Amino acid sequence: GTGSSILSALQDLFWLSKSKVEKQLQIISVLQWVLTFLIMGVACTLILMYILCTDCWAIAALYLAWLVFDWNTPKKGGRRSKWVRNWAIWRYFRDYFPIRLVKTHNLLTTRNYIFGYHPHGIMGLGAFCNFSTEATGVSQKFPGIRPYLATLAGNFRMPILRDYLMSGGICPVNRDSIDYILSNNGSGNAIIIVVGGAAESLNCTPGKNSVTLKNRKGFVKLALRHGADLVPVYSFGENEVYKQVIFEEGSWGRWVQKKFQKHIGFAPCIFHGRGLFSSNTWGLIPYSKPITTVVGEPITIPKIDNPSLREVDFYHNIYVDSLIKLFDKYKSKFGLPETEVLEVN
Repeated sequence: GTGSSILSALQDLFWLSKSKVEKQLQIISVLQWVLTFLIMGVACTLILMYILCTDCWAIAALYLAWLVFDWNTPKKGGRRSKWVRNWAIWRYFRDYFPIRLVKTHNLLTTRNYIFGYHPHGIMGLGAFCNFSTEATGVSQKFPGIRPYLATLAGNFRMPILRDYLMSGGICPVNRDSIDYILSNNGSGNAIIIVVGGAAESLNCTPGKNSVTLKNRKGFVKLALRHGADLVPVYSFGENEVYKQVIFEEGSWGRWVQKKFQKHIGFAPCIFHGRGLFSSNTWGLIPYSKPITTVVGEPITIPKIDNPSLREVDFYHNIYVDSLIKLFDKYKSKFGLPETEVLEVN
């Protein structure tokens, strides 16, 4: 009757509103991470300096004293928080794209691992969501394994930002930090290194699957020194979420980017996503394209205290071959044609 029709219409309206609210929460969750990535460190530094010049200077002074006392914590595995890693905001973050983590093999808790994550993308959104939060269930998929996402050491010199990053299990991508985790933290540790780094981010663009890997061998040497197994990881869709202006080699734009990369550690990219209120406008919000991160088969690595160049090259070649095989095996399952080839630079 009429009453049931009205009730049905109200229910439809309710569910429509609920879906809209969830979508807005997803956008907000992604925006807060983008702003964290881009400006949180600088903003917190400026705010702290401002507070030092006000009547509340004692608060800033106490934090700075704590900062000095706590300075080396990032180099010793950080200070992860199970509570932060399980925030509901990360589930909204995951569902916006959506992001998915695919396990292909079991990992032994008696071993340590170095995951090579590819490609970098603009912000490594898949790496963050999968390994610095529990949104995709990394602890359930790999029970007993503690993931540590490695990022620029400079981030840990920024007040507040350093504590926020450590709470997610993020550590500096430097030798001291990695040596400590692999030598003094028992077994069952997995350090995720975005191997291509800033150089790779300069070439990421939708429709392109390329990795900067040929001359990146430091992570292999670290694996050999600690006897940590290497695990290739490929994130399908990581390059699809932002559009970037690509400067050709030899151009002034690429020269500026490489200078920043050399002296500061990151390369400034000119990129855009969608707007905050509309997908038809430009902005900092990434496009909602699916990101599927596939964790490949571990490569058993022997412990060699001082590996030779020949030994490093040998296991590096094995790693490159394993990554290509992983890409070829799963590319058609995640929207790429069988003819697609992974470009290794």
